[in-house]
Amino acid sequence: MITNLDGKVALVTGATRGVGKGVALELADAGATVYATGRTISKEIFAESARIVPVRCDHAHDSEIEKLFEQIGKEHDRLDILVNNVWGGYENMIKNGEFTWMVPFWKQPLWRWDAMFQSGVRAHYLASVHAACMMVAQASGLIVNISFWAAQKFIGNTAYGVSKAATDKLTADTSHELRNHNVAVVSLYPGLVRTEKVLEAAAFLDLSNSESPRFIGRAVASLATDQDIMQKSGKVLVAAELAQEYGFRDIDDRQPRPLTLADV
Repeated sequence: MITNLDGKVALVTGATRGVGKGVALELADAGATVYATGRTISKEIFAESARIVPVRCDHAHDSEIEKLFEQIGKEHDRLDILVNNVWGGYENMIKNGEFTWMVPFWKQPLWRWDAMFQSGVRAHYLASVHAACMMVAQASGLIVNISFWAAQKFIGNTAYGVSKAATDKLTADTSHELRNHNVAVVSLYPGLVRTEKVLEAAAFLDLSNSESPRFIGRAVASLATDQDIMQKSGKVLVAAELAQEYGFRDIDDRQPRPLTLADV
């Protein structure tokens, strides 16, 4: 499937690596001008694409988000696609020799909850606020919130599940308020993505049904060119299911099997 995003302007948050980087590269290849953010992002990361504009931005700081949208407004005066991918709480998983990701909530470090909501849910909310102002004015747009099955099933730890559930609720409620303005909002679930961190642990994982970061980008690009996208607004979507619907494959020409709630 060929997607054409010529003339479109996109913003992908948390694009230094992993899913965010893959989405940014794929949207740029489809023809969009892509603003890609990260705390340590640089031009070297996206040297292969002249369509990507790297912007250093810590999404835990409101002023930096405001400056980012001011830049987009001055340079293009529009925003067609927002991909909320930035997230916190994955740092420092080992403390005093213990893997803390899966310890019960009363033993979890409180900073993990704060990071997931400050640099995750709240960052998605604030970026959506700024994006909505532009998209409502132009009467079109797509907001994609990267989420996961932890919103529906216990996976890893309580803070992770509650924050992902909040992300899906953000999708549902903002889509309700934006529907009459022709702005779509969806939650997008990847499968097991071959990010840098996942590949570091490849010896311990079954990657036979995994997805590349760019596979998620192809899902976003397909959504952005769907003339009936408003029919999907407010919904939780699975990237591998979209691949079957829209007819795209992964970069290795594989067709990952869509996960279900029972799988994860």
